[in-house]
Amino acid sequence: MDYTQFLAMKQEIGLLVVFILVFLLDTFMPKKSQGQVGGICCLLFGVFTLGGFCSSILGEQLAFGGMYETSTVIVNIKNILNIGVLIVMIQGLRWSAQDLVKIRRGEFYELLLATLFGMYLMISARHFLLFVIGLETASLPLAAMVAFDKHRYESHEAAIKYVLTAVFSSAVFMMGLSYVYGLTGSLYFANIATALTVQGTSWLLVVALAFVIAGIGFKLSLVPFHLWTADVYQGAPTPVTSYLSVISKGAAAFAFLVILWQVFGAVYSQVWEWMMYALIILTITVGNLFAIRQRNMKRFLAFSSISQAGYIMLGIEAMNPMGLSALMFYILVYIFSNLAAFGVIGAIENATGKVYMQDYNGLYKTNPRLAFTMMLAMFSLAGIPPFAGFFSKFFIFTGAINQGSIAIYVLVLIALINTIISLYYYLLVVKAMFISDEESTVAKFNSSLSERVAMWICVAGILLLGIVSCFYNHLLAIAA
Repeated sequence: MDYTQFLAMKQEIGLLVVFILVFLLDTFMPKKSQGQVGGICCLLFGVFTLGGFCSSILGEQLAFGGMYETSTVIVNIKNILNIGVLIVMIQGLRWSAQDLVKIRRGEFYELLLATLFGMYLMISARHFLLFVIGLETASLPLAAMVAFDKHRYESHEAAIKYVLTAVFSSAVFMMGLSYVYGLTGSLYFANIATALTVQGTSWLLVVALAFVIAGIGFKLSLVPFHLWTADVYQGAPTPVTSYLSVISKGAAAFAFLVILWQVFGAVYSQVWEWMMYALIILTITVGNLFAIRQRNMKRFLAFSSISQAGYIMLGIEAMNPMGLSALMFYILVYIFSNLAAFGVIGAIENATGKVYMQDYNGLYKTNPRLAFTMMLAMFSLAGIPPFAGFFSKFFIFTGAINQGSIAIYVLVLIALINTIISLYYYLLVVKAMFISDEESTVAKFNSSLSERVAMWICVAGILLLGIVSCFYNHLLAIAA
């Protein structure tokens, strides 16, 4: 075996090093120093994240017989996910210091790193066996993270629902793979694509692809595979919810793009084009309509994230370099915007235990900085200029329209109409904080340093990505 192949897995090896160091610290550090584990983990992962931007990959590199691939695009995708994970880690410092959690705080960060490793494998996999290994490596630690608050019934219930739906979706996905293998005789992405080009379409291929899309649709919370999302988001600890809504969704989107483009791209117009149209319309519309009815802030953002998944799928549907760059930029902006909102929710929940929208009435009078941060997050998620969310949606729509078909024009029009609906419910939060005459039930409090740092990073990202164009230009250059 040529062990030099492991050099292509620089990011995976670096992540494993961070994981081992955190594990050793958590295991052998004196009890009186255990409170430093979270901060040290954030520091180590921060160094690892910065190192990812310094790594240079020239062209595509294959390893292990073509099962694993890395490239400049893949490295940048993983770097984007690293930024989000680092923010989640910082946000989780205050929560992990609570009496009922602090004894297991090291486990939280270890599980976080383990599931990120699985997502790395999903993105780089060019063989379905490696992809499934990555999928399960990402899913199992997440189940443990959802159930991390053992003293809360809602956390137990959320974990059970997540495990059951994860198992069912994996079974459906594997059923689809069995059909694909029966049709093509291979699990390599390139070999399957070649075989499908020769064979063309068949009813069995349509069934197989429907199963594959359904399996990954669970991870992305696409309608009608979204039924677990709101309950799990509500029951899980807030740092875990933010991780599920952003990092898990982003990794699944990139992996989905690779599978659809590289494996099934030859049968796009014949098989899965109309499947995707239906899923996108349902996901955006249903997510928006249900978000309007929510009063629990975590359930509110759960349905918001379902709707956002529909917009993410537009980047996949584009099938061109502009669509890929728009997808990367959209997820980067979504990381900052959504984590800013969850940062405010987490800070208020840690201080007061309040998570309902009516609790935010008049928040500006008692906690103006938190209200301002939440306002920026809502404006960005709604796509209001000049914030970053406006440009991310604009690039997603532009990338999709460049495909040039009449159907895609109609699809983008429906997405634009739904953007108006989303603007309404995002502004409900802003109205509660700044316009409501009711007295705020959230008294003035000082958030922790870690919470403030995480929110500062998110606010800076929302503002800079909306003003400075070089970020998108860089992503467009590497995607071309």
